[in-house]
Amino acid sequence: MTGAVLWDMDGTLVDSREYHWLAWRDTMAGEGMELSYERFLASFGLKNDRILRGWLGDSLGDGEVQRIGDAKEEHYRRLSVEGGVVPLPGAAEWVRRLKQDGWRQAVASSAPRENVEVMLRLLKLDAAFDAIAAAEDVTAGKPDPQIFLAAASRLGARPEQSIVVEDAAAGIQAAKAAGMRCIGVSDTTVLPADIFVRSLADLPEDAFARLLL
Repeated sequence: MTGAVLWDMDGTLVDSREYHWLAWRDTMAGEGMELSYERFLASFGLKNDRILRGWLGDSLGDGEVQRIGDAKEEHYRRLSVEGGVVPLPGAAEWVRRLKQDGWRQAVASSAPRENVEVMLRLLKLDAAFDAIAAAEDVTAGKPDPQIFLAAASRLGARPEQSIVVEDAAAGIQAAKAAGMRCIGVSDTTVLPADIFVRSLADLPEDAFARLLL
């Protein structure tokens, strides 16, 4: 039995944390703010509006959120292209295997669409995905379930046919709120997912099929 797999991107398909850190650090320095690595980590995976208002205050206008966020994302994409990226262990192998086995796949990310498209091209995985749901497609980020519901809709899949792959607690919470099964992957924490592994390379052969039984 096959269904749909909804992949988070940052920290799940690819380890992009260092590029995000450098892009945020440099961008915020231009805004007169010295950003600590600890404060960056606490925000990692959230939408830019929530990140920036958390750092600069709730009164920050939409125009300023857009301007600063766009500058950061442009810098991030440039760093990624110049430095290159590699998929996390097991990620590319599972994406290609699922594609071959007839599963529908989408990226469901809090990142802007252009980031997702650039990253998938760099990873040479773009042909394996049937849809993308990104920051522009929702009004609330994870743990709200909007992003996963949007991704499933674009694949023509019902929630009970959909499996989320995530590396963050907020993403697992969003998957459950969407009525979806989920696989959690993290080498730093334990996630309350239906299946949890330290690396996607450790997933059992029947992991995805088992969740739809």
